[in-house]
Amino acid sequence: MSTYRLGIDFGTSHTVAVVQRPDGRVEPLLFDSSPLLISAVYAEPNGRISVGRDALHSARIEPGAYEPHPKRRIDEHSVLLGTVEYPVGTLVAAVLARVEQEATRVIGRPADQVVLTCPAGWGAQRRGVLVEAARTAGLGTPHLVPEPLGAACYFSEVLGHRVPVGGALLVYDYGAGTFDAAVVRRTPAGWDVLAVDGLTDCGGLDLDSAMVDSFRTRMGPEHAPAWARLTNPQNIADRRYRRMLWDDVRAAKEKLSRSSTAGLPVPLLDIDLHITRESFEELARPWLDRTMTTTQATLARAGVTRQELVGVLLAGGSSRIPLVATLLHQRLGLAPTVTEQPELVVAQGSLLAVAGGPAAAPVSAAPAPVSAPPQPV
Repeated sequence: MSTYRLGIDFGTSHTVAVVQRPDGRVEPLLFDSSPLLISAVYAEPNGRISVGRDALHSARIEPGAYEPHPKRRIDEHSVLLGTVEYPVGTLVAAVLARVEQEATRVIGRPADQVVLTCPAGWGAQRRGVLVEAARTAGLGTPHLVPEPLGAACYFSEVLGHRVPVGGALLVYDYGAGTFDAAVVRRTPAGWDVLAVDGLTDCGGLDLDSAMVDSFRTRMGPEHAPAWARLTNPQNIADRRYRRMLWDDVRAAKEKLSRSSTAGLPVPLLDIDLHITRESFEELARPWLDRTMTTTQATLARAGVTRQELVGVLLAGGSSRIPLVATLLHQRLGLAPTVTEQPELVVAQGSLLAVAGGPAAAPVSAAPAPVSAPPQPV
């Protein structure tokens, strides 16, 4: 029987999924014509939970029923949406169910094997929430793969970099919600995670927040009342304007990875602000310096020297910021590997991590952290 496999990277801002067909071809699933499914959820008045762009659209009607980042709430028992409390696992399951529905539509039947990624430092409780959410979503019991192992398999098998046994790879994973650094070593059986570390308050969303604070300081006193409505909304209309502001700030930040300038229309104020890449990099530099310090500390904890390091792989959407690659090159003396779509790295690599071939040893459905220090859950 032909085997279809589904790899899912459940992220803070976006979820990515890829399908491997029986002939080995791998293709990303598309959600509203994009490989990035917005991980947001919205509780509709009828009790149904909308996901993705549907949730984003509905949030402008009733922002209080909207949760943009369920993954950030993984440690909470429940989340209040509107007037109803939902178990956090229910919100995660809603996102994964959207993936399951699209995969089934594309394949024509449920996938034969599902691989789901998670941070290497997640303990049993967090992993348990993820596994149960996958079951609720109709995905069955998935294989769980630590994110850096998926990235390592992508580096060696998809990009074709030769990594000898004993060679080490640094994975710099800069997503919307968190930053994670990991050092993995090639073994005869696959890969071992030597050390992981991260920052939970230093993702792309935190750069968005820093940009909003910077714009606020540029406002004259005559704009203070309107700005207060944007930063501390008291009604549905103001919460809608706040959501518009944050969406436009994120879009401006992303444009600065491709262009030297970006504009920002500010709701309520009826003005357009402009930001240059140079000024954004000055703003982002303290945050990026923290990721560099964490990266170097992770290398030291792994006991890996610069000479043993065969590569540095960038993963996560925020790694697109040009200054990231520049700083890594300066700090490590090694040019990082940049991919066209860093968001797809972990999802596609995760399928290789459980393929049973030379890329990596299979990972069980609920493994303990691999060579990673225990973290509180």
